[in-house]
Amino acid sequence: MSEVSRRALVTGGSGTIGSAICRRLAAAGHEVYVHANRATAAADAVVREIRGAGGHAHAICFDVTNDAKVRAALEPLVEDSAIQVLVNNAGVHDDAAFPGMSALQWSRVIDVSLNGFFHVTQALMLPMIRTRWGRIVNITSVSALLGNRGQVNYSAAKGALHAATKSLCLEVASRGVTVNAVAPGIIATPMSEGAFDAPRIAELVPMKRAGSAAEVAGLVAYLVSDEASYVTGQIIAVGGGLG
Repeated sequence: MSEVSRRALVTGGSGTIGSAICRRLAAAGHEVYVHANRATAAADAVVREIRGAGGHAHAICFDVTNDAKVRAALEPLVEDSAIQVLVNNAGVHDDAAFPGMSALQWSRVIDVSLNGFFHVTQALMLPMIRTRWGRIVNITSVSALLGNRGQVNYSAAKGALHAATKSLCLEVASRGVTVNAVAPGIIATPMSEGAFDAPRIAELVPMKRAGSAAEVAGLVAYLVSDEASYVTGQIIAVGGGLG
C-alpha cells in the first residue's frame, strides 16, 4: 500500500461502481471518504474492506439533495485541509415512459444527479482551488450520449452534467483543477442484471459483454492522477463501443 497522498470523496460510494472507485483510489494511496445516504451499513463495509487491505477510509453520510446537510457534513472536513479529489457518483434511476412519468420521478432523478453535483462540488470548490490542485470526475451515463427509452429524466440529468463538466473545466483549468466525466455503458451491477440479459447485451454492445465496475474505476483512477494533469473537459464512455 502506497503512502497517503490526497483526500478523496466519492459520493454514492456504497454502491457497486462507487465502492469499486473507492477501493481503487485507496489502493493508489488516497484517503477516501465513502459516502452514502441511507446505505450506511454498506459504506461501513467498504471502509472495513479498505482498512483491512491497509488503506485509509472513512464513512460519511448525508443527503446530496439537501444543501444545508451537505455543507454541515463537508465544511468541517475542509476547515484545515482540502478534499482535492471529488468523484460525483451519486445517482438514481426512476424509469418510466415520458407520457406516464410523474413530476416526482422527474424531480427526484434530477435532484440527486444534478443538484447533488452542485451542492457537493460547490462546498468543496474554494478549498480545492486554494491548493492549486484538484480533480473532479462526474460519473454520468451513455444514456446521456445516446438516449434511452424510459429514461428521459435520467438522460436529461446526466446530459446536464456533461454540459456542466464542459463549463466548469473552463473556470478552474488555470487553477490546476481538472473536470471530466466518465459515462459508463452497461456495467454488471445488481441493477443492470434485471434489465439486460446476455442476448440483449450482445445485440447492443459491440464487445458483446457487460463492463465491470473495476473497468470504470480504472479510468477514474487515471483521471485523478498526476499523469492526467492535461486532460480536462472530456466526456469518456466506458461502454465497450457503446457510446
